[in-house]
Amino acid sequence: MPTSVESKQGDDPGTVRFTDVQDLLNVIDCTARDSLTVTSTSTRENQRRKFRFRYYDSNSRILIITITTGLHEQLHKPLYNEYFGQIRDMGLSKSWKDIASATLSAQGYSTRRGKEGDSTSGPKPKRGTKGAWPTLVIEVGISETLGELHLDMQRWFSMSNHEVKIVLLAKFDGTKILVEKWEEEMPVRPGATTTRRSLQHPVPMFRQSIAIAQNTTTNPISLLFLRDPGPGEGDFVISVQELEEYAENVWVEV
Repeated sequence: MPTSVESKQGDDPGTVRFTDVQDLLNVIDCTARDSLTVTSTSTRENQRRKFRFRYYDSNSRILIITITTGLHEQLHKPLYNEYFGQIRDMGLSKSWKDIASATLSAQGYSTRRGKEGDSTSGPKPKRGTKGAWPTLVIEVGISETLGELHLDMQRWFSMSNHEVKIVLLAKFDGTKILVEKWEEEMPVRPGATTTRRSLQHPVPMFRQSIAIAQNTTTNPISLLFLRDPGPGEGDFVISVQELEEYAENVWVEV
């Protein structure tokens, strides 16, 4: 019996062609990957899915889905929990919204585009409404390459019209965990006038690469909450010890 989901010969084994939902679910059940790129999809299939998708573009008809394995979840949930623990300790939990993996739609495009993160969140009330973009995004990958994660990061900044402020990437390659922090800033060109600078768009800037057990990571409260810190508040710091504990939880799932 011919399958309705076929690997594209000569392409990445993580790319399949869609024609039937049930066969796609069968592929998901059998694959060892945590990510698949599905081509020839339509908005209808996207709406009736039962799995998380990372990115959808109605023009290219490409749907990138995330298969939520235990290892995949351990790569992002403990990282988010570190942030929320510090938010709670500062007494800010009521001013913070866990957007989780909700589907967010890009505005200003001629085609329909949707995006979901592994963990996303932002401040209330500024980002507390339905469909609001987060300030913090965590994306992780196992079978995804670091280059593919970088493309995800760029989509978050551009599709949100630069409302996303920090993107954390966690890449597991079987032997190590790499965590990267990305922010945006306005490009500065020598001799550019104030008017010209105002017409430019922010660009992603690589801030930090963390090999677990070597460095702490610091994230400004001003970017996450869109305001200056108040009394008793400060930047969010994940220590070396906390990163080591995070890595231990990940290795249990290997």
